Amino acid sequence: MLRFEVGTDDVLRSRFALSPAFELGGLLRILSGLTPRRLPATWLGRLLPAFQELRRTTELDAALALHHRTFGASFVTSPPSSLDRTWEEDMAALRATPLPDARREIARCLAARPVTDPHVRSVLHDDGAVHAIADALDQAWHGLLARDWPQLQAICERDVVHRTGRLGRSGWAAVLDGLHPGLRWRDGGIDVMHSATDRTVALQGEGLLLIPSIFVWPGIATHTDAPWPKSLIYPARGIAALWESPGPTTHDALPALLGRSRSRILTALGRPASTTQLAQTLRLAPGAVGDHLAVLRTAGLLCRARSGRSVLYYRTPLGDALVGGTRCAEDG
Repeated sequence: MLRFEVGTDDVLRSRFALSPAFELGGLLRILSGLTPRRLPATWLGRLLPAFQELRRTTELDAALALHHRTFGASFVTSPPSSLDRTWEEDMAALRATPLPDARREIARCLAARPVTDPHVRSVLHDDGAVHAIADALDQAWHGLLARDWPQLQAICERDVVHRTGRLGRSGWAAVLDGLHPGLRWRDGGIDVMHSATDRTVALQGEGLLLIPSIFVWPGIATHTDAPWPKSLIYPARGIAALWESPGPTTHDALPALLGRSRSRILTALGRPASTTQLAQTLRLAPGAVGDHLAVLRTAGLLCRARSGRSVLYYRTPLGDALVGGTRCAEDG
């Protein structure tokens, strides 16, 4: 069991962040079989052919050699610093890695999981290894994940809104107890009960970085060693509804079910937004938007949480599933 010892300053300095690079790494681990986690059949059918083509046409196998089941080269996935971290920022950090630092990380990975493919070894030992790996991962991002990232990012952002709302109502212990069944708050610390690591790690006033994730589901992950801050990566809420949705669809039936204005509002809440923001975006009267939000919330399709001076609305998993639903084919 891994235990994070938490002091008063740690509670004050803990924060949320998102990591596009970590999500890509999680997806690559699943597609390459490095983890027992599986994608739903619809996602696997859509992504696996593109993944196989990338392995044939890019140096993706060299990048995969640096991704292990429980850890990877730290320069491949730089620690996130905010909720609006972009893929371009991750790429810039990767490409800026000094070659000696990259060589140390590559050697560590190869010692843990030796590579027998001579071409992959030559790429990893070449002076251009960093840029070859960066190029391969950039192509993997655009070929596998960029299309879905706005939807995945919205799920993670709504998770953070939900957690911060719980923080305001019930404090950090309630937030942490609700992150994952394998976590518990006990005697001033956080127990990660099914961790492969058996030790106690003091946060030492630096706080804990909390990262909602799609592809870590149904498990959790931790970072305890530099250059990452002490981090806890947990499954974002709403993943089940995402997996049930087969992908981008038309929503012709939604206005007939909810009415045109409510359908537009529910669809627009792919990311949390306030009444004023929705009114400006959809060109509706703020009072009308407020009335529609109240109905959608009563129906269990929306939740709300305070963020600073604003009240933000966001879809529930039921709302996500309704927006992502498809029309059934006619019988016969």
